Amino acid sequence: MPARDKADPAVARAAVLAVADWLRDASHPSPDRDALATAVRLTARTLAAVAPGASVEVRIPPFVAVQCVAGPRHTRGTPPNVVETDARTWLLLATGLLGLDEARTAGMLTLSGSRAGEIEHWLPLFGVG
Repeated sequence: MPARDKADPAVARAAVLAVADWLRDASHPSPDRDALATAVRLTARTLAAVAPGASVEVRIPPFVAVQCVAGPRHTRGTPPNVVETDARTWLLLATGLLGLDEARTAGMLTLSGSRAGEIEHWLPLFGVG
């Protein structure tokens, strides 16, 4: 099994910058799967590093799921606090091009559990301006 990419914010930002044109304008050609996967995985792992813990699970299928936010640890079954979204929406949130409330209202992500929305305290991770 290959080693996981470590949470290095500078490397994560560079990966996001590689897909930034597509984030700013959806009509721009979609990035290749590897570039998209790298940006999603590194930003999710950066969130887990800056908000350590295991009380909220952030899922961005099919690329990654991370646990973050200090509090009660989840170990079995369905986690009580889950954030789930697609890759583009996640990257828009991670870069501040989209707010959590706006994404939720538009149906672009699901938040379940009383603590899922707490990830908003750590977003955006960085800008792409």
